[in-house]
Amino acid sequence: MKALIIAAPQSGSGKTTVSLGLMAALTRRGQRVAPFKTGPDFIDPGYHRLVTGRPSINLDGWLCPSAFVQSTFHHHATTADIALIEGAMGLFDGLGASTQEGSTAQIARLTGAAVLLVVNARGMAASAAALVAGFVRFDPAVRLAGVIFNNVGSARHGQLLAQALTEYCPQVPCLGTIPRDEGLVIPSRHLGLVTVEDNPLPPAFVERLADTMERHLDLAALEARAACEPTVIAGVPVVAAATGERVLLAVARDAAFCFLYEDNLRLLREAGAAVVFFSPLKDRALPEGCQGVYLPGGYPELYREELSANRPMLEAIRQAVNRGLPVYGECGGLVYLTGGVMAQDEDRLLYPFAGIFPTRARMGQKRAALGYREVELTRDALVGREGGRLRGHEYHYSRLEEIAPRVGTVYRMARPGEDWRSEGFISGSCLASYVHLHFGSHLAIAPSLLAACRTIGHR
Repeated sequence: MKALIIAAPQSGSGKTTVSLGLMAALTRRGQRVAPFKTGPDFIDPGYHRLVTGRPSINLDGWLCPSAFVQSTFHHHATTADIALIEGAMGLFDGLGASTQEGSTAQIARLTGAAVLLVVNARGMAASAAALVAGFVRFDPAVRLAGVIFNNVGSARHGQLLAQALTEYCPQVPCLGTIPRDEGLVIPSRHLGLVTVEDNPLPPAFVERLADTMERHLDLAALEARAACEPTVIAGVPVVAAATGERVLLAVARDAAFCFLYEDNLRLLREAGAAVVFFSPLKDRALPEGCQGVYLPGGYPELYREELSANRPMLEAIRQAVNRGLPVYGECGGLVYLTGGVMAQDEDRLLYPFAGIFPTRARMGQKRAALGYREVELTRDALVGREGGRLRGHEYHYSRLEEIAPRVGTVYRMARPGEDWRSEGFISGSCLASYVHLHFGSHLAIAPSLLAACRTIGHR
């Protein structure tokens, strides 16, 4: 099996540009590319899917047990000619200074994939070779397949970089130099990020990315060095086998609700779900016969006028909760289930939402939360039994205004190493939270959610 991890010494080095370019170039050559993303990010996988035509899978050594990371990588990678894994942050950056848990390097060790290091060479020559040499020595268990120098100022600059690498770090080849080109930068917009739904990348841009990789990288050498060292999967995780009829689960998916771990859907299907997608933006009713609703994250604040104007869908959500239908919402899904979302400077609610929870979300100028979260269930809930430990990630700029005491919670939630707080709001058959749970963190989540749909959804 062939696999490469596109990593870098630091964020902003060009990992996404190189990853998308390689995916586009190899796909254009007829290769079946399996895309992956290290860490909890939702943005890059959307672009991977656009370029390769295949879902991109998150690999995260903190969110999920090692055995799950290994098994899901093999599950998806073995159906392709080559797996390309886009890294996150710097190669060795993880949960803290003294641990690589959650890092790209951890995924390299778990998958056996070699690392293609993308170095932003702007303003460097021989110093770039010294940087690479340090990365080679830092962790011998992480194999460097080669180096790509990005932001190269001229042909002469590229020659100097390649010569310095050959002289000072001969065991790591230079597989290409990419010239500085502002036209290859993917724009940022809302909250510093922009989704593929909001910016789908014109075909001409994707072709330009592929052309750049064809012209400036040694793709043949790159593929030759992509051999994946076999890894031992210690105890392959197994989801409880589905029993009985399949559960029709309605999952929101459109421009407003697009943050969803693909493995969550896989685990739901393996546990017995028949997933049917719907759009809170465009559809006027929930899918007929659905036995549960999953509202994932996204940017509902960008589409609040359209979401609020679709009153039949809001009423359908309210009726579903009134009937006892299980409804599970994450982050943007939670916001959609409140009374509405308001800008920081607004003094009245202009665009109401479902109103399942008696509160409103207010956007802020600064980020309200970012990072990993551990969740302990304080009692039985849609996503598991009391005492269950789940993991997820939180990223949002909104905050809930004061919520009525009658709204209960079922989560004890904390950042790693910090104090617990109450979260996971419930209202009847509805559970919602700011946390994006990864169902691979606790394999009882999917069966538990579907069990609730089977027992409650037929009422």
